[in-house]
Amino acid sequence: MSKALFVAVLIPLMAEAQLATKKALTLEAAKQIAAAAEAEAKKNNWTMVIAVVDDGGHLIYLERMDSTQIGSVEVAQEKAMTAVRFKRPTKSLEDNIASGRQALLKLPGATPIEGGLPIMNGSEVLGAIGVSGGTSPQDGQVAAAGLAVASKLK
Repeated sequence: MSKALFVAVLIPLMAEAQLATKKALTLEAAKQIAAAAEAEAKKNNWTMVIAVVDDGGHLIYLERMDSTQIGSVEVAQEKAMTAVRFKRPTKSLEDNIASGRQALLKLPGATPIEGGLPIMNGSEVLGAIGVSGGTSPQDGQVAAAGLAVASKLK
C-alpha cells in the first residue's frame, strides 16, 4: 500500500475518534456519601466501616467508626469493589446464591454479601459504597443512606 493511500485512509478515521466525557467521584463527594451513611449507622447505634471507591474500584475514602471490628475494613472495600465490577448491588448476588445459583460463588472478585451499592449516573458507574460491621440488612440500610446522598450530587 502506498504511503499516500495509507494516509488518505487513516486521517479520516483519526478525525472521527473522540475522547469520552464522564463524571467522576471527588473526595468531597465521597466524604458526603460516607457522612450520610455514618449518620444512619449512628442513628441506629451501629458501628460500621464505610468505603467509597471510584469507577475502577480504587479506594477514595474509608471510615472506620469507633469499636468496629477490623475485619470489616477489608470486607467493606470488597463489597464496594464487587458493586463496581458487576454494576449491581451485592445483595443481588447474595439473593441469587440463596436461590441456588451456587456457581456465582466461583466468580472472581465477587463478595456476594449485602452492603455494596454501585453509584450510577444513568448507565455509567461512577463508583460504589461498601459497608460492613453489622448484619447484612443493616449494612445494606447504611449503604442505601449513603447512596441517597450520591443521587443528589451534581
